[in-house]
Formats: sequence, C-alpha cells, structure tokens
Amino acid sequence: MIIIRNHYSRQNASKTKALKEKGEMKTSYKPRVVIIGAGFAGVETAKKLGKYGVNALLIDRHNYHTFVPMLYQVATAVLYPHHVIYPLRRLFRGLPTVNCLQAEVKEVDFHNQIVCSGNLVIDYDYLVIATGSQSQYLGVMGTPENTLPMRTLPDAIALRNQILSRFEQAAKVTNEQEKTRLLTFVIVGGGATGVELAGSLNELICSAFKKDYPNLNPEQTRVILVQSGERLFPSYAQKLGEYTEKWLRHRGIKIYLNSKVSKVTPEAVYLEDGMAIFTDTVIWTAGVLAAIPKSKQSVKTAKKDKIIVEQTLQLCGHKNVYGVGDVSYVDTQQEAFNGVAQEAIQQGKTAADNILRQIRGESPKAFNYYDKGRLAIIGKHAGVGKIGKFAIKGFIPWFLWLEVHLVYLPGINNRLGVLFNWLKYYFFGEGVSRIIISTVNSE
Repeated sequence: MIIIRNHYSRQNASKTKALKEKGEMKTSYKPRVVIIGAGFAGVETAKKLGKYGVNALLIDRHNYHTFVPMLYQVATAVLYPHHVIYPLRRLFRGLPTVNCLQAEVKEVDFHNQIVCSGNLVIDYDYLVIATGSQSQYLGVMGTPENTLPMRTLPDAIALRNQILSRFEQAAKVTNEQEKTRLLTFVIVGGGATGVELAGSLNELICSAFKKDYPNLNPEQTRVILVQSGERLFPSYAQKLGEYTEKWLRHRGIKIYLNSKVSKVTPEAVYLEDGMAIFTDTVIWTAGVLAAIPKSKQSVKTAKKDKIIVEQTLQLCGHKNVYGVGDVSYVDTQQEAFNGVAQEAIQQGKTAADNILRQIRGESPKAFNYYDKGRLAIIGKHAGVGKIGKFAIKGFIPWFLWLEVHLVYLPGINNRLGVLFNWLKYYFFGEGVSRIIISTVNSE
C-alpha cells in the first residue's frame, strides 16, 4: 500500500490552529485540498485554489478534461474526439500548487480524512467531491446491456462507431426489412442531449447518404425520439418545446410523446402501449444518477442519489467536505437548477472560495446561483434558449450556442479545430472523416 501524505504533518496543522487562536498567523503548514473529478466543477475548484497558491490534488480516472456539451457532435462525426478533451496537466501548467493524479477512487473515509484508490491512500485537509453523474436506467428491462449511453468520450466514440457500422451493414444486406432495422435509430429521452443528438444525427444521415451511400434509399432511414412526458425540453418554456417538436417533425424525425419504454432487446424497443420499434441502435439519454464514490460513513442523499449539502455546499456533518456539480443537492435551491455546465462552474468557484475562507479562519458563505441563461441546438439555424425572462428560438440561440461554447472550450488548438470543422460542416455538409475508429477504454 502506498500512502500519499501532505508535505506537512498534521502535527504542524494543530500548531497552526493554536497559533491562529492566539492571533499569530504562521504559514509553515499548507493544508491539502483533494478534489475528486475533473469535470467542470472540479476543474474550476482547482483553478481557483491554484491561483491562491493552495496545495490541491485533482484525481480523475482520465488524464483529460472532457467538454461534455460537444460530445454529441463527436458521436455524429461533426468533430474529432480530440477536439472536445484537454490534458489536465497542460490545463494547470501555470499553477504549480495544483497536481493531478490519474486514478479511480474506491472509497472515502471522512473520519480519518483519507481517500483510497487501489493501493493508494491519500490524506486530505479538505475534500471536494465533483464526480458528476451516470446514466439512470429507471429499472427498464434490458437497458444496461442493449442501449448506448452518451455521457463520456468513450460513449460518444462507441456511438459513432455504431452509427457508421450500421450504414456499412445496410449497404451490403439485401433483405429490405433487415436494412430498415439497421437504419432505424431510436433515442430515448427528450431533454437537451436527446434533442441535440436527434437533430445532429438526422443531418449526418442526410449528408452521408447523398455522398457516401448513393445506392441506399434515404426513405428507409428513421430517427425516432421517444419521450415519456407530454413535450420535449420540459425544463424550457412550453412554446420552445412546441417549436422544437415542430422543427424536428418537419425534418422527418418521428417523435413519440407520453411514451414510456417497457423493455429493450437486441432487436427492438418495446413501449408500454405494446408498440415495438425494431432497431439495432438504441441511445439512452432518459435520466441520470449522481455518481457518488463509496464512503465508509453514510451520507444523506436526495432524489437521483445526489448528496444533500448545506447552502455553503458543505456535506451535512462534515464541514471540511464539499459536494459540487451534478453530485450535489443544494437544499432549498435545487429546484432552480437544470444540470447545465454553468451551475457546476459556479459551485466549483464557491467551494474554492469557502475553503479559502476556512483556511483564513473565516466562516463559509452560502452559494448563490446566477442564471446566465440556457441554450440548446436543434439543427442548422435552429436553436432554443432562455436568457433572463426571455425565451428565444431560431437563428439567434443557434448562433449564441456556437459562440458561447467556442469561448468556453479550453485550448487554442481545440478552438481552431472546432471552428474549422464547423465552417466545413456549415458550407459543405462535411464534418470529420467518417471512419470507424477504435473505442477508447472507458476505465
């Protein structure tokens, strides 16, 4: 077993605390902050702490940060996989007190203040849990083994391979019924991920068939969106959901509202009303659960397994532990959240600010979310959004989505690569090369 300890002993920490109580501030002890998860919340926490010279260790199973909002464009061959990821060590090059560790956390011990990862034991003074979310299958039979999620880069690559492979298979089969099944793509979930994926997949099919598969009949292809609720985009204004539905239907996408999936098999999706949709590709975007790490001590959880945190984002009963991003449930404020990146970024900043306050001997402050608005793309020249009290649709939110995500994307090379491919896709209908590539290991 390898023990990774702070550079300064806990005995020094006790001395520092005593000196603080006497009013004599010493800097010989530098508390360590361990951050689990390199998503938007975790990265933002590490950045803020690093700017103030705090000793921070960021742990993630990958050595890169994933720009999740653009994953669906990797899945539909608009962007290359490397366009939406950025190396963590390069991200923190200018922050010498921030270190990165590629590892998977197995267990957290809040009482002893240690994080266990395989044969590694890492101690901490403050802990930030930013482990994000995972797919929620809602107890539907056959979904884990017969559907494709869309939450990580390996998921997006696997989905891209699946889609392109179905094209190739359909090009060589002679049975028309089998060909239709291969060219039927079912997306379960009518939220932002499902809608954006449906629109982009439909555009891929239109461009790919005309150029790469002239012998295939486009009429045999089907993109089907299944939503359990009465409208798409339930977190947006009703008129935006209606606009989205009308736009997608006009492009030939079939939409089933008030339809719940009862079972998924390798050959078909079965709805609760008895309808069967025969397909080889089912994409699951219907729900998420918090991906909380195992802990020796129990924690209070709310719906979707989110950890209940105080207004300050501290775990109940553990003042030196914070929960941020998709993993946390902020009591009394949670209903105002929609799981967008801005929420995670702002929570990451607040957690860092509160840790800095605790290090200075001050009390943490409550998290106050500032809603900068939400945007989603439906297809070319079509988007929806909410900025302040205003609901917008059409070209403006589409353009704003592109602009905002290009600005927030880390790395100049990534931005230039994305911009080039967007322009190529916009003017010529050609994204990246439509080749079937090997899947990156998700572990």
